[in-house]
Order: sequence, then structure tokens, then C-alpha cells
Amino acid sequence: MPVNQTLASFSDTAFVTAFFIYLLALIVSLFHYIKVSGVIDARRERERLVEEESGQELVSVGAGSGADVATAGGDTATGGGVRSDAAAALPDADSLHERERRADRIGGMAQSLVWLGIIIHVATIVLRGLSAGRFPFGNLYEYILVVTGFAMIAAAIVFQRREWRVMWPWVLTPMLALLFYGGTELYAEAAPVVPALQSYWFPIHVSTVSIGGAIGIVSGIASLLYLLRMWQPKGRERGFFGAVVRPLPSAKVLDGVAYKTAIVTLPIFGLGVVLGAIWAEAAWGRFWGWDPKETVSFITWILYAAYLHARATAGWRDAKAAWINVLALATMIFNLFFINIVISGLHSYAGLN
Repeated sequence: MPVNQTLASFSDTAFVTAFFIYLLALIVSLFHYIKVSGVIDARRERERLVEEESGQELVSVGAGSGADVATAGGDTATGGGVRSDAAAALPDADSLHERERRADRIGGMAQSLVWLGIIIHVATIVLRGLSAGRFPFGNLYEYILVVTGFAMIAAAIVFQRREWRVMWPWVLTPMLALLFYGGTELYAEAAPVVPALQSYWFPIHVSTVSIGGAIGIVSGIASLLYLLRMWQPKGRERGFFGAVVRPLPSAKVLDGVAYKTAIVTLPIFGLGVVLGAIWAEAAWGRFWGWDPKETVSFITWILYAAYLHARATAGWRDAKAAWINVLALATMIFNLFFINIVISGLHSYAGLN
């Protein structure tokens, strides 16, 4: 079937548009991140000053008697006045609430931009498929388009909760890096797929693996942020990295996001591996041949299973389990790039038309 160059051109234009909308969403989400950090700083500083004032007043009330009490009381009034001035220099509760509302509105803008980017991202994929008259999984450029698209959809659904939108910069940055690399170094013109991919198993297997892998990326990023939060506990952040991590949710929330998304990743990704084995039997006469991509995909699935098992095992529910999930993410990325591009195997055509 000849390629429709008009639709292929529209797909390329939509790709560039989606990329820049995501970039704008990243800028807005960073602004939101900074605003949230400022609100947290102001709130904590005000609480600290109020606690110091309360402590000073308690000490003054219990100190001495008679003239001593009067003297102490006078000193307290002076000291209390100084501290009250310091506290008054900070925003009051209403001002803090208003600043928080403004930050939430900016977070909502970022969320809206992300959804707009997703719509155009999906249009990029659909137009690419229509231009070639096939499912758009024929080369590594298209595969990255699909994986990042599913990952963005999964993240947008998870981050519907207002307090979780501060995680967007941590997701958008790697997604933009993947799209940039895919659209520059791995770009391929729309064309028919090689004969090995001309099978009804092709869209079934690749779409299932893509969905599982995309959700796994969100899970892995959440585990990375969980490890950062464990290193810089909420309310006790220190230094430069503490300032960077400050707006993030608590370690418990981040661990919950990683765990719940991994629960979805395991069966979907595993089903994709099984469907690939069924397709291999139909195409090559065997279910499993320890091809590099098959092997690394299986290892990735084992790592997700190991993470969920460790997460449910006493003594492993902390950083140990999270590191397994991060390793699964690293293995998936290794499989996506190194195995497809560098290693020669039966799946080497994934990087070519």
C-alpha cells in the first residue's frame, strides 16, 4: 500500500506541536513547583516562630515571683514584641491560603496543557498509522511515540489529585528527552513494515507490551522519587537537594503510587511477553528462543514480580524494594535502546522500517 505523504506530514507537524506543548507544560509545572515550595517555606517558618513565641511565654510565666516576675514579664513583652514583629513579617494564614490557591491554579494549568499535549500526541500516532495503512509500531521512532503516549496518559490519570501534580516536572523531563531523541536520532519516514511484522499478532503483542512498559515507567519514576524523599524526609530537608525535593509528597504517598502502578504493570507486561511467545511459535516455530529482547523482557518482568514480592515482605518494604523497581526501570530502558539498536537478534528490525 502506498504511503499517504499528506497524512505523514500532518503526523510530523503534530509531533512537533505536541513536543512544544509538553515543553510549555514543563515550564508551567516548574513554576508551580517553585510556588508550592515557597508556600511550604513560609508556612514552616511561621509555625516555627509561633512555637518559639509560645515556648518563650511559658518560660516567662513560670520564672521567679514578685519583682522578679515583673522584670521577667517586662523582658518577655519586649522579646515577645520582637518575635511578633518577625512573625508579622510573614504572610498570615489567609495570605498563605491565597498563595496556595494561586499555586493550585498554576498546577491546574499545567495539567490542562498536559492533556492538550496528550490529545495531539495521540493524533500524531493515529495519523502516522493512517499514512502507512498499518498500526504505528513499525520502527523504534513509532514505538517511542506509543510508549511515551501511554506513559503520559497513565501519569495524567494518576496525577488528577491536586497534591500529586508537583510530580509533573519529574515525569515530563524524561518524556521530553525520549521524544527529542526519538524525533531526531531515531526518526524514520513512514513506510510499510517488514514482512516479519505483517501479522495480526503484531498490534496485539506490541500494544500490550507498550501499555505495560509505559505504566512501569511511571512506577519506576515514583520509586526514584520515593528514594529521594527517604533521603530527605518531609519536614527535615537539608541543603540543596532538600530544597529540590521539598514540594514532593511524603514517602508514603510516593511509595503508594509506585506500588499501585506496579500492580497494574506486572500482569499487562507479562501478558505482552506471553503474546509475544505465541506469535513467535506462529512465526518461527518455537515459543521461546532466548533471543536478547525476549530474555531482557523476561528479566524485566521478573524484576517487577520481585519488587511486588519484596514490597509485601516484612523487612523489605523500604528502600530495598524501591531499588528493585528502579532496576526494573533501568532494564526496560536498556531493552528499549541498547537491545534494539546495538545487539543483533531476531528483533533487530524494531529500529528499522
